[in-house]
Amino acid sequence: MSSPFKRNISLTGDTKLTGIALTESKEYAAGFPGIKVAIQHTFKEMGALEALGTLSKMNQKDGFDCAGCAWPDPEKPSKLGEYCENGAKALAEEATYEKVDADFFKEHSVEEISTWSDFKIGKSGRLTQPMILREGSIHYEPISWDAAFDTVAQYLKSLESPDEAIFYTSGRSSNEAAFLYGLFVRAFGTNNMPDCSNMCHESSGVALSETLGIGKGSVKLEDFDAAEVIIVMGQNPGTNHPRMLSALEKCKKNGGKIISINPLAEAGLIRFKDPQSLTGITKGTSLTDIHLQVKINEDVALLKLIMKKLARLEKNGKKVFDHGFIETYTQGFDSFLKDLDRHKESELLARCGIPEETIDEAVSLLSEKNKIVICWAMGLTQHKNGVDNIKECVNLLLSKGSLGKPGAGTCPVRGHSNVQGDRTVGIMHHVSKELNETIERVFGFTPPEKEGLDTVKALKAMHEGKAKVFVALGGNFVSAVADTSYAAEALQNCELTVQISTKLNRSHLVTGKTALILPTLGRSEKDNHNGKDRFLTVENSMGKVHRTKGILQPKSEHLKSEPEIIGGIAQAYFKNQHPVAWEDLGKDYDGIRQKMSETLPGFESVQKASKGTGYYLPNNVRQLDFSKLKNGRAQFSICNLANHTLQPNEFILMTIRSHDQFNTTIYGLNDRYRGVTNERRVLFMNQKDMERFGYNTLDIVDLVSNYDAVERRAQRFFIVPYNIPQGNLGAYFPEANMVVPHNHYADKSNTPISKSIIVHLERSK
Repeated sequence: MSSPFKRNISLTGDTKLTGIALTESKEYAAGFPGIKVAIQHTFKEMGALEALGTLSKMNQKDGFDCAGCAWPDPEKPSKLGEYCENGAKALAEEATYEKVDADFFKEHSVEEISTWSDFKIGKSGRLTQPMILREGSIHYEPISWDAAFDTVAQYLKSLESPDEAIFYTSGRSSNEAAFLYGLFVRAFGTNNMPDCSNMCHESSGVALSETLGIGKGSVKLEDFDAAEVIIVMGQNPGTNHPRMLSALEKCKKNGGKIISINPLAEAGLIRFKDPQSLTGITKGTSLTDIHLQVKINEDVALLKLIMKKLARLEKNGKKVFDHGFIETYTQGFDSFLKDLDRHKESELLARCGIPEETIDEAVSLLSEKNKIVICWAMGLTQHKNGVDNIKECVNLLLSKGSLGKPGAGTCPVRGHSNVQGDRTVGIMHHVSKELNETIERVFGFTPPEKEGLDTVKALKAMHEGKAKVFVALGGNFVSAVADTSYAAEALQNCELTVQISTKLNRSHLVTGKTALILPTLGRSEKDNHNGKDRFLTVENSMGKVHRTKGILQPKSEHLKSEPEIIGGIAQAYFKNQHPVAWEDLGKDYDGIRQKMSETLPGFESVQKASKGTGYYLPNNVRQLDFSKLKNGRAQFSICNLANHTLQPNEFILMTIRSHDQFNTTIYGLNDRYRGVTNERRVLFMNQKDMERFGYNTLDIVDLVSNYDAVERRAQRFFIVPYNIPQGNLGAYFPEANMVVPHNHYADKSNTPISKSIIVHLERSK
């Protein structure tokens, strides 16, 4: 029997307030401050010479892919560098001189480290050798690679069913690692493969698959050059996808217009100062032509209002909709129009909270154009009606014929560098009959046919003790998922948790009874085997596969690559009693790619075609091929309005990121663009709401949600007045995850409602 020992772990770390300072929010992104900050971070962590040499190879044809966002590289990358401020920060985090080794863990217990802030934990340094946290202990200690692999194998063999294991994947892994990982999980006997898509763009995948036949966007980078209108919805590219600003700038210089739709007027959508040119730094380019400051999660109401107004123009004799496209390629347009008629313009206008004259500007522009690109991120997906949010975007594009032509289409902007590639190569909890049949033919074993668990269901299974082993290929699971306390309890119920990681994070502290850290090479490091440098491949957010090859010496001689780690675990589990030679395949990337080419559509020439800027995978929307959909046509959808019932003292809260972070990685305590310095426990609030409830600037409050009679609380947040719609609030992720319920999520996609949480405020004690 397991012992009753339980570690005293803090889930939030140090919540002491750190001396906040406020300045005016900025009206432009990048520019000289971006250059300055990038240099400061890389020089401090890596040294000047190594930083400059390494940055010159980031996102270059013969270099390595940034471990940050998945924005595509141009055909001719700039000689001055093809990276942004946050990409430089990501490199600095990975290439830091600081190390987390055996002496570190001997000095610091997991209980002590858990009391540190996420920022301090991340700054501890690179993981250097395999470590084990044994049951009943509070200190990690060294373990050999062979012993670590054997430990994982023993726990997996002890399970009564393969479905008692969870195999999570982060978006930083390569195509080769993810393919081998998914192969092993299926060979082990389960489809329990939750991944970070479940928490971000799963709503996009569901909506796009049901309406257009593919769960990916349809545009290429050059479509931004040709677009007449780009609509940027529910995202903040200045912070989360800064390299996207260059594409928006090109659109503007070519005569295109930009409509931004977001509850916050973000600096990166106001003006961009391109650090690649003197003119760009000094003057910059005004980006947004029309800003529609929609209330949180009223995007469907806004889009319906826009399309009702477009339909009225059509009735009055103006040619607005592309009827040739609609009749040739789509289904459901008449039902779509009838649904629009059910809604009153006055009610839609009140819901979205935007002056009608501003909406009419957007309607006038859209009525004249049909080369339209719609970009979006989690501001649309992380809601109860997240799937409908995306489908309504598709409705607009279908009605305008804005698909399958230059300068037009869908553009879900993925946040992590290879999250889309993971899904393409087989990381999914759904069962694909075609993939299973191909795996059986190519590898000689029969994959399981039972649907696996996504993130929501995996958490529930671990919390209820039905899943006992958790393996994570990258990521910071406990900080990334909703409902931090619930997630922590779920992980702590496990017998074993395994983290394949580069840097220390909170998921190494909130663990099962036994825990393993398996340290892996970073994206920027050389991956050498038998004297030969190997390369890997990734897929960007526009469906292009290309190579990535590190240039730095590894931070430790004890590091292994992700494919080698996966191969080692599989070999320890199967020994030599399986058709796949796991250990050998884990070391042979060319061999993995050969098997990928035999297994995955579009990867037939991955070995050679991934050179340079790479090649595009098949995309049916670009060919206007909707043969896999009902009646062989793209589908119009009937979408429901958001449904939020608030009490007089309640608000709708959305989680957001600061400019000093990427996902759960905290680079610093400043949010330069929003004017916040030296603090992350911040609540952005409308000044009129502050006056209504008697709050002053920098008053300290708790955020409290109550779903299904369960109270959740995030403590001690500074109130900061901000230009945000009345009734709406914004707070940083992951600090605000404490109030996101685990059991409320988007219909069909199970994506958490992290962008529309009903809360009330209480003054902190």
